[in-house]
Amino acid sequence: MRIIIDGETLSIDDIVSVARDFETVGLSPDARKKVMKCREFVESLVASEKVVYGVTTGFGAFDGIFISKEQSNKLQENLILSHSAAVGDPFPEDIVRAVMLLRANSLSKGYSGVRVDIIETLIHMLNCSVHPVIPEKGSLGASGDLANLAHMVLVMLGKGEAFYKGERMSGKDAMERAGITVIKLSSKEGLALINGTQVITAIAALLVHDSQVLVKTSEITACMSLEALKGTARAFDEKISMVRPHKGQITCADNLRRLTTDSEIMVSHRYDKKVQDAYSLRCIPQIIGATRDALTFVKEKVEIEINSATDNPLLFPDTDEVISCGNFHGQIIAISHDILGIALSEIASVSERRIERLVNPYLSELPAFLTEKEGLDSGYMVAQYTAAALVSENKVFAHPASVDSIPTSANKEDHVSMGMAAALKARKIFENASYVIAIELLCSAQGLDFRKPLKAGAGVEAAHIKVRSEIPHLKDDRILYPDINKARDMVIRGEVLSVVENAVGELAGF
Repeated sequence: MRIIIDGETLSIDDIVSVARDFETVGLSPDARKKVMKCREFVESLVASEKVVYGVTTGFGAFDGIFISKEQSNKLQENLILSHSAAVGDPFPEDIVRAVMLLRANSLSKGYSGVRVDIIETLIHMLNCSVHPVIPEKGSLGASGDLANLAHMVLVMLGKGEAFYKGERMSGKDAMERAGITVIKLSSKEGLALINGTQVITAIAALLVHDSQVLVKTSEITACMSLEALKGTARAFDEKISMVRPHKGQITCADNLRRLTTDSEIMVSHRYDKKVQDAYSLRCIPQIIGATRDALTFVKEKVEIEINSATDNPLLFPDTDEVISCGNFHGQIIAISHDILGIALSEIASVSERRIERLVNPYLSELPAFLTEKEGLDSGYMVAQYTAAALVSENKVFAHPASVDSIPTSANKEDHVSMGMAAALKARKIFENASYVIAIELLCSAQGLDFRKPLKAGAGVEAAHIKVRSEIPHLKDDRILYPDINKARDMVIRGEVLSVVENAVGELAGF
């Protein structure tokens, strides 16, 4: 299925298809017409030598310097060369592809003034898998992701570096091997290509997609732990959520009830004297539900941003207007990344508390550290250490970046969003959280082994069987990191979620 971009209808699922599944991309005929109309408007402005920021003036603090039409093209190329100042490790392939797609989609709205050839070049690069080397660091998330996007444009000019067919090479060689003609920038085009939030938004779009899988999987591992610890689902009763009707809590509680349906383990201890479970079990809907609500907010903002025009100035040919504005400012995406980071930190934090209960014989009624050879074997003792270390690290990463700012460009850009710092932290928090959920998956599966021959609820049982199909019961101490890595792969690829949904139906989403 080809993804047709028009600046209006791109979805997060479309982004994932292009970024990870290498779906091909095309430009809609209507978008092509809008782009051509806006380009004609730009050329009329240049011909008349009107004062228009970034078209007939310098950039940033140089906005008071007039640039003649003879120098206009050189101005745009100089912008890319001077702004290619990002540093650090290159972004992974899927993020780079998402960035290219989002930039092309934004330009296709027809408010940026580029030629159709510019958008077509980005599309050809995507379809031929020419992936610019874009370093991670250098964006303030304010006048757009200027430095990072400039590295993308370098390759369009036959400069910089790119990956092509798994090999890192010069941008010139990559474009030649792919048979793509390099571009010469004209009026407004350099500015239009780099003046936007597409890098931090690309990261956010992929994180939202992955976080939806992780949050649902955390509900599954939470139920696995609940059953292994002989907890009760009584606190998930629908009546409880109806008197505190937060949507995330209601949805989570509904999923938990479905996951534990027909549990023999829960029936076996329903007359025990224990009145109520610890918070990490009893308050699962309230904790994960809050993360669900935060993720819903972030998803809504990202869905708006991926179909937005975010450069400056914006051109409105129908009304003969050029308006200098601040749509490039990344505050909403910066705050969204911070919110997402905090929300993911919390599902990892409560997961680690359940891991601790599973390995602690004073709390679990299970063998110490989930090993049958106590003392001789250490079982999952240090797996819990790892989870605790990751959760503690997340507490540092969860400090918001979006509350910070530092003036740039001779104080012309006197408030910035720090959106890239927020984005990079959110990615790290997701990585750590996914490992914690994977460790809970291992520990809860081990705990369920000790509850046999009793069966867990339908969803929990499906997850347990999936784990044991690839990772054997820990009978004797063995090297644990391969198990943890395999469990994490099962989590982030959605394999655990898939088998559970095959058993109980699709879990409520976002």
